[in-house]
Amino acid sequence: MSAHKPPSAPILYSFPSAYELTPALADFIIATQHDAIAKKDRFTVALSGGSLPHTLTGLIGKPGVKWDKWHIFYVDERAVPFDNPDSNHSLCVSEFYSKVPIPEQNIHPIDTTLLDDLEELADAYEQELIREFAQKDAARFPIFDLILLGMGPDGHTGSLFPGHELLSESSRWVAYIEDSPKPPPKRITFTYPVINHANKVVFVATGGAKLDILSQVLDKPEQGLPSSRVRPAYPGQVYWFVDDAASGKTEYPRTPFKL
Repeated sequence: MSAHKPPSAPILYSFPSAYELTPALADFIIATQHDAIAKKDRFTVALSGGSLPHTLTGLIGKPGVKWDKWHIFYVDERAVPFDNPDSNHSLCVSEFYSKVPIPEQNIHPIDTTLLDDLEELADAYEQELIREFAQKDAARFPIFDLILLGMGPDGHTGSLFPGHELLSESSRWVAYIEDSPKPPPKRITFTYPVINHANKVVFVATGGAKLDILSQVLDKPEQGLPSSRVRPAYPGQVYWFVDDAASGKTEYPRTPFKL
């Protein structure tokens, strides 16, 4: 049975620079969008923060983007108001949403009235996912069409950090963290069961600062760094979109990019 197949190996695309990576990523996202809309008339996406929203600017003005079909969630979010510069939602608004016609009701931020109670904040966001996915897909975990991730210099992704107890969370969809080693300390995050049920997961990693950690994550997955643990269940697939500055040390085989 296909359900028992092991996860597929990551696919690594390396580009000369971010200048070449950005339009290729846009083309990949549009192709993924077309497949999703053809199957179920909507496109579900989860974003992280950092430099990732800026990487999506390759989609601006592209023909074929069906913005009204997009439904966007957050892989992780900092427990701060939206006017705080640490807010992933605020970053996405300024870098991405303000430049494209995504209907506001299709964007799903956290409920900032719950910032004082992290457990309630995480529960409310999980309920938001349940409303959007469980009734439509009747699956144990939501199945995103696309999850877009970055990677920190310690190998963390989302708000899943090396050595943290959340790495072993197996039942919750959304969990909270009060002791993030990277500020701000209070956050909520998708868990691995959610990330690893996605149809496609894309990491974007650029620049020489990612040289050592990308090699560790791809060449030594047995070390169990958080980014190495992203291995979507079959038939899901994880892709790495990186530049040559980031991939110069890894021995992992590159795949020529084509759609």
